[in-house]
Amino acid sequence: MTDLSASTVFITGASSGFGAATARRFAADGARLVIAARRADRLQALKAELTVPVHILQLDLRDRGAVAAAVAGLPAEFAAIDVLVNNAGLAAGLEPAHKASLDDWDLMVDTNIKGLMYCTRAVLPGMVERKRGHIINIGSVAGAYPYPGGNTYGGTKAFVEQFSLNLRNDILGSNVRVTNIAPGMCETEFSLVRFKGDADKAASVYKGIKPLSADDIAECIHWVAALPRHVNINILEVMPVNQAFAGFSVHREA
Repeated sequence: MTDLSASTVFITGASSGFGAATARRFAADGARLVIAARRADRLQALKAELTVPVHILQLDLRDRGAVAAAVAGLPAEFAAIDVLVNNAGLAAGLEPAHKASLDDWDLMVDTNIKGLMYCTRAVLPGMVERKRGHIINIGSVAGAYPYPGGNTYGGTKAFVEQFSLNLRNDILGSNVRVTNIAPGMCETEFSLVRFKGDADKAASVYKGIKPLSADDIAECIHWVAALPRHVNINILEVMPVNQAFAGFSVHREA
């Protein structure tokens, strides 16, 4: 396995969930961390908890110029990024397409697609020039398996999978790795955000099952990064045992 103790790891959406758990997991190796999110207080608390060098970026990934400036302005000791974890993303709403909010759709596209593209484009040239690095994109099983109300969210995660696969072709020969990790049901703030703070509705999603945890996904992220550098995991799909992909839906007239 690869020694990650001298690595610099850039994690988006690091204020909670997968992002915060991933920061803790790489910190256990002694890696330097760049942690980015909109909630600066959460980032400060995470930095205080960790015992490795940490650089904080209070950043809205939907702002293309801000992303480019933040990456270009990284201090020298954090500038050579070895692993980019494009984790920031969200679902908003669960209404059928003909009732869904266009504001919610824009939010998901701007965050899950554009934010991921902006970060990748800012970081990738340095990786290619140094002939090392790893882009780890957090997709979702929703990108492969549709479900009612998953319309735009599933579409954004399908983009993440195809973008990841196309990156592999574009940078072939650079020694830069690209992985799409597609989690299934995982109990984080995800459903709380989707249902706009309705805690009861969010909790009902996980009633009666044992979902994945943020630490489970952080372990997957760390594993693909720590594999020998000639090994590339293209897609890693992860579900709790209680979940499986659905069969075809059929509507029958009464």
